[in-house]
Amino acid sequence: MEGVLVRKIKKICVFCGANSGKDVAFVNAAFHLGEVLGKRKIDLVYGGGKLGLMGCVSTAVAQHERQVLGIIPSAFTVNNLVGETCGKEIKVATMQERLVMMMELSDAFIALPGGFGTLEELFQMISWAQLSIHNKPIGVLNINGFFNGLLSFVDHAVKQEFITPRARKILISATTVDELVDKLQAFRFEPDPALSKLKWSPSSSQKEKLDLTLRL
Repeated sequence: MEGVLVRKIKKICVFCGANSGKDVAFVNAAFHLGEVLGKRKIDLVYGGGKLGLMGCVSTAVAQHERQVLGIIPSAFTVNNLVGETCGKEIKVATMQERLVMMMELSDAFIALPGGFGTLEELFQMISWAQLSIHNKPIGVLNINGFFNGLLSFVDHAVKQEFITPRARKILISATTVDELVDKLQAFRFEPDPALSKLKWSPSSSQKEKLDLTLRL
């Protein structure tokens, strides 16, 4: 990374499945991600509990003596539905509150294999970056081609002019943990000149009126 300005990342939020998946490579990658975060002195923010890949990555980070923060809706804690969070836990009322807190407390985001919940979290962060609500790097760890179809779809949407080439750069991908973390650290945010003029307020959903076409 010689000659590249390196972004300081202290906390990474990881989105991933509450299941382990069919391929043992997913579990191995989740443990390895936790190990790499630990060695790079990066703390973890995640969705709480100890199920599936979420449990794997949080356990590995804790084993390497880095801080783990689980942000979990209170509904999931009833009857120990998702297991005990490995580290500190913050309970929230809604899924949206959970995602907002994840955004605010993290410096970057990584998605591992997962289902609808993982994809929702990933694309919500991408959408918020496109709207300049945040400027933090977002990446997927493409283990054994798991995200090939998704990445192809995104590129197809670019060709069909629903996603701009500038917005496409928001989503980073890599096949190894170290490569992905390096790319996150080297990420340069390129705001859309029109969308960056939007005025976002925690207390108001009103935004500046612009004469533009939103490609969302």
